[in-house]
Parts: sequence; C-alpha cells; structure tokens
Amino acid sequence: MALFLSTYVNKVDKKGRVSIPANFRATLSEQKFQGIIAYSSFVNGCIEACSMERIEQLSESIDNLDPYSDERDAFAATILGGSIQLAFDSEGRVMLPVGLMEEAGVKDKVAFVGKGATFEIWNPEEFNKYAEKARELAKKQRANLRLSKKGGEA
Repeated sequence: MALFLSTYVNKVDKKGRVSIPANFRATLSEQKFQGIIAYSSFVNGCIEACSMERIEQLSESIDNLDPYSDERDAFAATILGGSIQLAFDSEGRVMLPVGLMEEAGVKDKVAFVGKGATFEIWNPEEFNKYAEKARELAKKQRANLRLSKKGGEA
C-alpha cells in the first residue's frame, strides 16, 4: 500500500498545473493508473488525494454498508461522486480542477501533506495554521498513540 510522508510546497502555474512531489510520484509508480485521485476533503479545508488502490478500498468499504441507507448514499456521493482522476503529464504534473482549488482556497502555491495512505493539498498559509493546532492536540494526546507489534504480537 502507498505511504505518503512529509510536507512539500510547490507552485501552481497559470493553467492550474502543479508538480506532484517526486517522493509521492515514486510511491504511486506501481499502480495501474498513473496519476492521483482527488476529492474535496470533508474533514479539513483542503483537497484530499490518494492512489487508485486506496479509492478502490474506500469503494469496497462503502459497498459493505446497507445498499439503501442514507449513510451509504452520503459516502458514495461525497467520496466517489466527488472524486476526479488526475493523470500525470510527461513532467509529473496534474491539472487541479478550478472547483477543487476554489474550495481549498488554493491559488499560486500548494502544500502537499503526507498522511500515510492519503495526502492533502492545502493553501500553505491555511496548512500552517492547521499544523500548529494539530501539533498542540498531538502533544496533549500523545499518551494515546501506541505502536503496533508486527505479526500480531501484543
């Protein structure tokens, strides 16, 4: 499974193209779709992105819900219906859709924030504000973070 780490700030050109960080592209290089899946985050004021493999996992999780439930419909409409496949160009860039950029407040620069199986694309100033609050929360809650043992060991 893809694992996205670190934070990078890149410029967005006048056409809305942005270079995906080389480390992120390397993580995505094994997948069948050469690009990213992007959708508006319903947790933070940013664009969330992932691999095709990850969106397939999310789709399977949604399919496990009651097929006629409001919950299933809401997740399908929000995540799957709001997802856009963005293919890499020859230089490793994608074209960010105007609607997603506007929702995230993105203009001429973006911050790519690795979050494990997904990554987020932020307005850098907004991410800096969020990161400060997140760090404080993580400090307060640090006793709750436990490392899992490999192989199911306790």
